Amino acid sequence: MTTSAPGSRIPAVLVLEDGRTFRGRAYGAVGATFGEAVFSTGMTGYQETLTDPSYHRQVVVMTAPHVGNTGVNDEDPESARIWVSGYVVRDPARVPSNWRSRRSLDEELRKQGVVGISGVDTRALTRHLRERGAMRVGIFSGNALPDEGTMLAEVRQAPEMAGADLSAEVATEEAYVVPAIGEKRFTVAAIDLGIKGMTPHRMAERGIEVHVLPATATAEDVYAVAPDGVFFSNGPGDPATADHPVAVMREVLSRRTPLFGICFGNQILGRALGFGTYKLKYGHRGINQPVQDRTTGKVEITAHNHGFAVDAPLDGPAETPYGRVEVSHVCLNDDVVEGLRLLDRPAFSVQYHPEAAAGPHDAAYLFDRFVSLMEGQRA
Repeated sequence: MTTSAPGSRIPAVLVLEDGRTFRGRAYGAVGATFGEAVFSTGMTGYQETLTDPSYHRQVVVMTAPHVGNTGVNDEDPESARIWVSGYVVRDPARVPSNWRSRRSLDEELRKQGVVGISGVDTRALTRHLRERGAMRVGIFSGNALPDEGTMLAEVRQAPEMAGADLSAEVATEEAYVVPAIGEKRFTVAAIDLGIKGMTPHRMAERGIEVHVLPATATAEDVYAVAPDGVFFSNGPGDPATADHPVAVMREVLSRRTPLFGICFGNQILGRALGFGTYKLKYGHRGINQPVQDRTTGKVEITAHNHGFAVDAPLDGPAETPYGRVEVSHVCLNDDVVEGLRLLDRPAFSVQYHPEAAAGPHDAAYLFDRFVSLMEGQRA
């Protein structure tokens, strides 16, 4: 793999598995990459998107036309590396301008070997994905590209997202602790399925000492830290493959320990309660998704990144092996389940990202709900 220079004129081609192609210029590293084509509707927060482990094995199309204006800094990454498989933009910034900027986005992509493409009509590409659904894609760049038939064959040989078990590939290998900020009030065991850095920080702000555990952690590992609560994080892949986290969550539910899950953690809770999951046509991504909290009636603008959802009944509480459960949050765009709440045990989850470092911050109160559950259990 080689690298492109800023303002590269090296040709690049994006090839979707249904045969549609888009031509542009190399952006970031030069070479070939494959993944699932998805689009993100956020106008800001591209650095947080790139470093979100939930985007592992996905090629992200930015619907906002101008990307990279504020460069890359060393404070905003959500993890230690970029996780996207590829990056698609229309009009990249020629010169970044921000007081925190340390380097350009193009430079960071090249440094981390992320193959991208610029000069693409991302509006047309997004409309195509909305009509036909997320699908496999390849980005090819270089001065001597294969013919389109060869590129399409390579795309169709790439693995699909359905059936992909990816959380262990992005999770920490060793447990670590994020200390409470100020006085320590609670201890939480957080199962890392692709956790973002801002998530334990939001808990630490509330006096919680967070023990972040690998995706392979057992129930014994969880209870070895004597937790007041257990958290299941966001992460990539198909929740239908996540049998181990489901088993651990069922043990937590059996012990009635306060439990909170987000994104992938919401899907794990759905499975633990006996519901199925399914793949959305093109998923929810970006930072402008409207969700209604059905317990209060309030509508929140929320940050999302998920391609799967829980198949739970929207009407009335449902009976499960762990008591009654209700759908607490719903997406106003398409009625997708966005949250679950147990009525007989201290457990709840949401499908979106309440930590949302790049905003919006409408859903930050959910961490306070988790604190309230732990307070109630302690009392």
